[in-house]
Amino acid sequence: MNRSSAWERRTEWPLVLVALLFLLAYAIPILDCQVQPVVRSVCSAVLAVTWAVFVLDFLIRVWLADHRGWYVLRHIPDLLVLAVPVLRPLRLLRLLVAVRVLNRQAGSSLRGRVALYVGGAAATVIFCSALAVLDAERGHVGANIGSFGDAVWWAVSTVTTVGYGDRYPVTGEGRFVAVGLMLAGIALIGVVTASFATWLIDRVREVDAEATAATADDVHQLRIEIAALRKQIQDSAGNRPEWARDGQTNAAVAQYGALNGDLD
Repeated sequence: MNRSSAWERRTEWPLVLVALLFLLAYAIPILDCQVQPVVRSVCSAVLAVTWAVFVLDFLIRVWLADHRGWYVLRHIPDLLVLAVPVLRPLRLLRLLVAVRVLNRQAGSSLRGRVALYVGGAAATVIFCSALAVLDAERGHVGANIGSFGDAVWWAVSTVTTVGYGDRYPVTGEGRFVAVGLMLAGIALIGVVTASFATWLIDRVREVDAEATAATADDVHQLRIEIAALRKQIQDSAGNRPEWARDGQTNAAVAQYGALNGDLD
């Protein structure tokens, strides 16, 4: 693990808490249009501080990276979120780090990981998108998303790729949020489908492995029984007269050949 990855692991939870603080400061003025000026000022200050924290984290990660230029190229989305004001709601996606951290505690259960990923990611994306589109649309001429309930309904219908069309963004920023939400919905559906298919394949492999193991055990037991039977016949034949021994041996050989043929 390089220094940049180690830093990211150590700062996962602190940055999740910062993102929660950002979410609170970002949501209060949007959900309450009549918020007091003092509260609005405090929220603006919190947004500025959290933005500074994210910028500092990004700069530290770049400094610790083994190949700084390559690291920046690989993390262009992080840079855009910090640099472009219209992308500020995307900072809330830092909350998805909490889903990744909790996933490490979910054990090896595939269904547990899928439920954790899909549930956490869907709830975060829907809530953040609803806030972002409401912030972009409310108060604009021709806008039909004027309340948080409308925004949540639009976000749910969009992320599930249903798209009823009764609510839709009319501003450029709102449409940008819509595009991101559509892509997120497609990605979530793809994750669920792929994970379910993988789970089915694993179940089929487990059944085949159990059947193969049972068959091998049965064959082993039959070979043991045949060897014991052959020894018993040989011992019994050794105690009989020589004129009867040949006939019994021939019968035992015939019986062993039949059993061995069935086994093969």
